[in-house]
Amino acid sequence: MIVDHGHVVGNASRAAIISDRRITGLSAAVIAELVAEVGPLWRERHQAKLASRPRKRAVGAGAKRQLVFVVRLLATLVHLRHAATHDVLASWFGVDRSTITRAIGEVRPLLAERGCTISTGVRLRALAEVIDHIGASRKSGIIDGTEIRVRRPAAGRKDRDKFISGKSKQNAVKTMVVTDGDGRMLFCSPTQHGSCAGITHARQLGLVRLLGGGPAAEILADAGYQGLGAQTGGRVVTPPGPCPLVLDTRDTRS
Repeated sequence: MIVDHGHVVGNASRAAIISDRRITGLSAAVIAELVAEVGPLWRERHQAKLASRPRKRAVGAGAKRQLVFVVRLLATLVHLRHAATHDVLASWFGVDRSTITRAIGEVRPLLAERGCTISTGVRLRALAEVIDHIGASRKSGIIDGTEIRVRRPAAGRKDRDKFISGKSKQNAVKTMVVTDGDGRMLFCSPTQHGSCAGITHARQLGLVRLLGGGPAAEILADAGYQGLGAQTGGRVVTPPGPCPLVLDTRDTRS
């Protein structure tokens, strides 16, 4: 009964996610396109993985997978857009946390390989292509970093402490996101340890080199990226000083 109930919840969640664009940021038509394009590649790689290792049972025997590909895709999209934890998604779809973790681990690389479709016949897969596109469009791009909370790494892992974010004081990984002026995402970087500053991550990704030797692209960023402007000939534009909204205006003279 518990398994059946989980499937009912999963079906309801699937319908809710597809019908409400606010959840994934994608229309039902785009989701259907992703299912048609990425789904066969996922199945092909899954079958190849099964066939590549020694087995005691025939391929297809044993317990069946609890999530069809479309649900795996939706769980991944919700995770990427809202940084929903694997525990929350597991509860929502009525499966174990490990199932969600495995699904995201399988689907996210496929989405990265597919790249971002910005117009008919144009697809961006690498940061260099994104910078070229922004320069050619003569419009500003926007960069920012985002954190995704993760579990505390296992004891004994050498880089365990690097996951602690100085901003949130939690274990996290960070990504750098590039959008166009309308907020449409063009690039999402591989994750970095939570302790890595956003400006350091941008440099590691080669943003300074790409802007210095590429087209005249203008990139807007927050105060956390101050310093990149001087390194890129003014192509990264940041606020001139601390944002007044975060200044402490309390009177401490008493």
